[in-house]
Amino acid sequence: MKKISHTVYLLLGSNLEKPIAQIKLAKKQLKKIGKIERESSLYQTAAWGTTPQPDFINQVVIFKTEQDAEKLMQTLLDIEAMMGRVRTLKNAPRIIDIDILFYDKLVHSSNDLIIPHPRIQDRRFVLTPLNELSPLFKHPLLEKSVHTLLKTCKDKLDVKRI
Repeated sequence: MKKISHTVYLLLGSNLEKPIAQIKLAKKQLKKIGKIERESSLYQTAAWGTTPQPDFINQVVIFKTEQDAEKLMQTLLDIEAMMGRVRTLKNAPRIIDIDILFYDKLVHSSNDLIIPHPRIQDRRFVLTPLNELSPLFKHPLLEKSVHTLLKTCKDKLDVKRI
C-alpha cells in the first residue's frame, strides 16, 4: 500500500535562548518525521500580545509528512517539550513554538486542534513569510490568497527579514 504524504505549512518561532539556533534545532527534529520542502527567510518580528518581551524570530516551512493532523500536532508538542518549552501565560516568551498553519486543504476542528490556524489572517508575522513561499495559496475557509490576506491584514507590528 502506498503511503500518503501530506503538505503542511508550519510556523516556527522563538524569542528565548538564541532564537535562530532554536529554529535550526526545531527543523532538525522535524526532519526525523518528514521532509522540509521549502523554507522562508527568517524574520524578526515584534512580540504579539504580552509585552514587553524580546522580538521573535519566525520562519514558515513547507513540510511533507505521512502523519495525520492529530498525530502531527502531538509530535510537534513533543518536540516543543523536548526543546524545553514550558507553557505558562498565553503569548508569553518561549524557547520554541511550532504551529500548524495549513495541512493540505484540510478544514478540521477538535478540542486539541483547529486547521487552518484560526488567526492566520490577523497576523503579519505569519502572513509575511507565508507570502514569500506561497502568495497564491488559497485559505480553504476564507477563499482568499495569502497575498490578498497580507494586503488586507490590519496588524501593524513590525516584521523584517533578517
